[in-house]
Amino acid sequence: MTSGLTGDGEASAGKRALSAQIRRRFSGGFELAVELEAPAGITVLFGRSGSGKTTLLNCVAGLLAPDAGAICVGERVLFDAEHKLNVPVVRRRVGYVFQDLALFPHLTAEQNIAYGLGGLAVSQRRRRAQAMLEQFRIAQIAGRRPAELSGGERQRVALARSLVIEPHVLLLDEPLAALDLPTQSHLIADLRGWNREHSIPVLYVTHSQREAFALGERVVVLEEGKILAQGPPQEVLRAPHQETVAQLAGFENIFNAHVVSLHESHGTMTCRLENSTADLEVPLSQAVSGAPVRIAIHAGDILMAVECPHGLSARNVLAGRLMELEQRGPTVHARVDCGAIFRVRLTPGARESLALDVGRAVWLVIKTYSCQLLEREPQ
Repeated sequence: MTSGLTGDGEASAGKRALSAQIRRRFSGGFELAVELEAPAGITVLFGRSGSGKTTLLNCVAGLLAPDAGAICVGERVLFDAEHKLNVPVVRRRVGYVFQDLALFPHLTAEQNIAYGLGGLAVSQRRRRAQAMLEQFRIAQIAGRRPAELSGGERQRVALARSLVIEPHVLLLDEPLAALDLPTQSHLIADLRGWNREHSIPVLYVTHSQREAFALGERVVVLEEGKILAQGPPQEVLRAPHQETVAQLAGFENIFNAHVVSLHESHGTMTCRLENSTADLEVPLSQAVSGAPVRIAIHAGDILMAVECPHGLSARNVLAGRLMELEQRGPTVHARVDCGAIFRVRLTPGARESLALDVGRAVWLVIKTYSCQLLEREPQ
């Protein structure tokens, strides 16, 4: 979808931010209630299916009207419930790439790109469309229809169609989900390059942590229509504070534990895992001795050895026994009983070189700062 050029002489949004305070209730009890500031650059919306990500995009685009709140780009108001202002879709200057792309099958790539430029002369429309074809390196497919294009080519056409109108805001709903990794990488590079030149707010919906880290300057985590966390990807997804965010970010190991001892001079504390004799040294928090804590660890942050390691900087070395091995695509997933069950991810090469098999004695090595302390959520 493109909210086309209006011919009203509006200046580019430049480095202005998108601000949205939205409340929208739906039948069935779901409610979207968010307050969001998205500066120029790419803001990733991250969360489960049904968490409200696409609904938020549709409100910004004007496809849904909130029950309350306001949506602005810089000083330009797109929606204001209190003042009964709702700018029509075609005047919002919003580019939107849908998950299914929504290309017109009967139009060529060039005609699809030029579709949102209806207010311009034919020569201007063609010149702008050809410039986008060149910029996204698809000039050679200008005369082809969508059915004749590869997935990556169709994606580039959809992206070019949304950008040719010089939008003030760009909305992308899982645009790379159906593409292979090399094609995704090329498109991510193209999108980052385009946005460096234009500096507009981009809201980018994805389930992929890889895309979030590759693209996002900021990540906003949504759950059940509410914002759970927001900030740089390294802070939000690598060091989450809430258990729900940790689960979304792929932390496979989440344990109940209690504090055994504090080591303030070292900035650490020792915690014992629930129903276990296994202890972990974790970063120091404000918890007191005996206090309950929750600990999250990425399966990929755990090293495995078949001999007891020594001379390591890592403070946690746990003896255990291999309970399960399963190859899933390019990764081997293991379950290890160390008094508590740990999930570990390995490469097939590591499995082969260590001669791993179910029942074998192994040792797990975990760095202190790979252990993330979570807020205990209400039951």
